[in-house]
Amino acid sequence: MWFVSGCKQSSFALPWRTLLAYLVALNLLCPGSAKLRVVALNFPVTATVGQDVVLHCHLSPCKDARSLDIRWIQHRSSGLVHHYQNGEDLEQMEEYKGRTELLRDGLSDGNLYLHITAVSSSDSGSYMCTVQDDGGYVEAMVNLQVSDPFSHIVHPWKVALAVVLTLLFASFVIIVFLHRKQAAQTKNLKIKDAVLEELPVILVKKIEEFEKENSQLKKQVAELVEQIEEFEKENSQLKKQVAELVEQIEEFEKENSQLKEHYMKMVLSAADLKKQVAELELGESSPNQRNMGFPTG
Repeated sequence: MWFVSGCKQSSFALPWRTLLAYLVALNLLCPGSAKLRVVALNFPVTATVGQDVVLHCHLSPCKDARSLDIRWIQHRSSGLVHHYQNGEDLEQMEEYKGRTELLRDGLSDGNLYLHITAVSSSDSGSYMCTVQDDGGYVEAMVNLQVSDPFSHIVHPWKVALAVVLTLLFASFVIIVFLHRKQAAQTKNLKIKDAVLEELPVILVKKIEEFEKENSQLKKQVAELVEQIEEFEKENSQLKKQVAELVEQIEEFEKENSQLKEHYMKMVLSAADLKKQVAELELGESSPNQRNMGFPTG
């Protein structure tokens, strides 16, 4: 919602209350005062993000402003939003380049209207309309309020507070994590220390058990050596007995051989005896042969 008015023209689209106040102020500042002044609306200009807006102020008494030095300044940064001098537009802030225009049609009537296109939330604030001529320097303040229907304006202090709270929370989480980690490490170290303290006792016990087992092994080895010695002694006796038995066997075999030879001789003698007996029997059965062999007397 915006209002266009100057020394010689008037058109409006404002509520009747604000219009009445503006008309009273304009009436009081009518031509007749010798001192040059800049008059602005005493209520803020409102707009939504993306809209175009016109900031209004005009000279009183009415005066041709085409040859004056006119500056629109952002109050919070003191930066030049638009600078006009002797019919030329001069330097301005980077974020306003290509977005501002001083309406030339009303300059001859003393109207110092600044047109801003595609306003954003960052454009909200106060703007000073300053005029300088040979007579001096005058200014007026205009407030611009830009609303965003889709999101609320985030104030810097809120952002800073959110960042601080986030950092504090992150720091708290990190501290808790480090504390728990340190507690866990301390617990592990205590457990390890306890184990290390018990380790010498465990080692002593193991050494005693090892020495005991070693002593038992030595005893068993000694017994085994004794058994081996006894076995070797018995083995020596067995060898001796075996040697004696071998000698006996050899003598037995020798005697057996003699017996066999004697037996063979006896067998041969028996055969001879059988032969002689057979011959004797044959001689008895043949008288002729007997007479021939033995003469009669």
